Amino acid sequence: MSLGLLIYVGVVIVMFLRLRPQIVLDLAAWAGKYETAEKEMLTTLDLPYAVLEPGGRLMWANDAFCAISGLEPDSRKNISSIFPNLSGTALQANADGKAETLLATHEDKVYQANATWFFMKDILTDTGIRVDGTEDIRLLALTLKDETLLRQYIQRSEEDKLVVALAYLDNYEEALETVEEVRRSLLIALIDRKMGRFFSDYDGIVRKIEKDKYFIVMKKGALDRLQQERFPILDDVKTVNIGNAMPVTLSMGIGLGGTSFRQNNEYARIAMEMALGRGGDQTVIKNGSNITYCGGKSLQVEKTTRVKARMKAQALKEFISTRDRVVVMGHKITDVDALGAAIGIYRAGTTLGKPVSIVVNDPTTSIRPLIAGYLDNPEYQPDMFIDSSHAKTIVDDNTALIVVDTNKPSYTECPELLRMTKTIIVLDHHRRGNEVIDNAVLSYVEPYASSACEMVAEVLQYFAEDLKLHYLEADCLYAGIVIDTNNFTTRTGVRTFEAAAFLRRSGADTTRVRKLLRDNIDSYKAKAEAIRTAEIYRNYFAIGVCPNEGLESPTVVGAQAANEMLNIANVKASFVLTRFNQEIYISARAIDEVNVQVMMEKLGGGGHLNIAGAQIKADVDQAKQMLKEIIDRFIEEGGLSK
Repeated sequence: MSLGLLIYVGVVIVMFLRLRPQIVLDLAAWAGKYETAEKEMLTTLDLPYAVLEPGGRLMWANDAFCAISGLEPDSRKNISSIFPNLSGTALQANADGKAETLLATHEDKVYQANATWFFMKDILTDTGIRVDGTEDIRLLALTLKDETLLRQYIQRSEEDKLVVALAYLDNYEEALETVEEVRRSLLIALIDRKMGRFFSDYDGIVRKIEKDKYFIVMKKGALDRLQQERFPILDDVKTVNIGNAMPVTLSMGIGLGGTSFRQNNEYARIAMEMALGRGGDQTVIKNGSNITYCGGKSLQVEKTTRVKARMKAQALKEFISTRDRVVVMGHKITDVDALGAAIGIYRAGTTLGKPVSIVVNDPTTSIRPLIAGYLDNPEYQPDMFIDSSHAKTIVDDNTALIVVDTNKPSYTECPELLRMTKTIIVLDHHRRGNEVIDNAVLSYVEPYASSACEMVAEVLQYFAEDLKLHYLEADCLYAGIVIDTNNFTTRTGVRTFEAAAFLRRSGADTTRVRKLLRDNIDSYKAKAEAIRTAEIYRNYFAIGVCPNEGLESPTVVGAQAANEMLNIANVKASFVLTRFNQEIYISARAIDEVNVQVMMEKLGGGGHLNIAGAQIKADVDQAKQMLKEIIDRFIEEGGLSK
């Protein structure tokens, strides 16, 4: 066996030595053929493929890439000259070697571009070749995948999705009352025909579910068209006139983006509630968690009946009666309206024998004269006014938490209280936005009301027969109405004066209130300075900056300055910027031609059609530039009434 093994080894050695040159030649020939075949396969590959320099300059491309781009194989153009989306910045954004998916467009074609970085040192290491200076050389491998047809199908599928819409006539009853009885059916028929014809042009279906309510189904593509046209049906309905003194207005709530058709219907219902809560005459679109507003150029019609106020008063009484304690809070930086409404609720709670506390963290100079009358007053509880830390220790499941003058949880004096009790009641006169207190057991939001004090004054009239307002309380409620209506010049209706008359009968004194609301000399000078340095932008918009040096409540002064600027001829809206607590507070005011609420919502704020505000983290110059851009966009979209 040993002899046989030696002979075998010897034969192998001899054959290897004699045949080695031929084997090497055969391997080299095979490698060359393999490299040629591999290169040929890569060149003729149907998938567009190219190698780029770090800056985006083309080094090599296969036939498919050249066919798409129209370049020659030896071209050295930059890739961005063919695909603008694939700029050097976009390519450099991913330099860690991982695949990056970008979008490229060329000649109405859409491509998915997959870019992968690789280093020359890695390739040379695999081949065993070492060349100095190649360690940091990077190249980019780029592949394109045509997704034009796929995206067209996706877009068509998206456009064919059905959306649910609800349409309500805001002032149906009020408009009918202004028409002769024999012509009322004609008015209804004309509105029905206009609704049907309008949505039939958008391939939609309209069904009347109640005398003033419609159910609409249409495709998402039609909704996109309506959004671009800004829902002309809102203005078309107003043109229906057969002698009615009041034009009919329409509100729409549209739901889409849900997991089912039923969920879209629920979204439409929520959107409709928001549209009505914001004053009507507008469209609210709820697409999943995103909410879009359109319209809302007219003021909500004041209701002539007080049935709703009486029902809310009885419901409020029942909730307070079944709880051990009442805690009232308004918005941050409590103003006169919030304080007056809270004091009105205080009287309602104490009438039922419940302990009531009002959350006020840092009283401003505007409300200190009003609060002073209750401090050290034996007729009022020592803990009538408390701060947030104290409120957290007394609020529990047996506490009725009443929020006044705001419906946004983040704007309240102590948002944590909203999670500490199950009985939350909201009374507010601001239009609803994206953020609302959604766990309230009773929500009374009326945008047509001039102030929260007006609403509370109405509620108190129906609350209990033995309820009697003290003159200090009547003064506070009256002061809230005076401030929010700018001395009864804005947002006043019949019910505003009726509430003021009730408060006057309850002991409110106009002279005493006027003295309580007087400004100190520093505030007056700051307001005058804001008006003096105001800039008139685009002929109709006054923009001023209120100084905050030496002022305890500069935001209040800014709001007063914004009101004063409306007295300037040709000014349709005024904006005053005030720096306070490392933020810029914007007070926006208008008379009747500009919807400042929509403008402030774009800055994260809100309010009313002609009284709104916002808070942003920026410096004065940045905030002013942002405001000007919003004004420009507002004018371009036709929001300015000539």
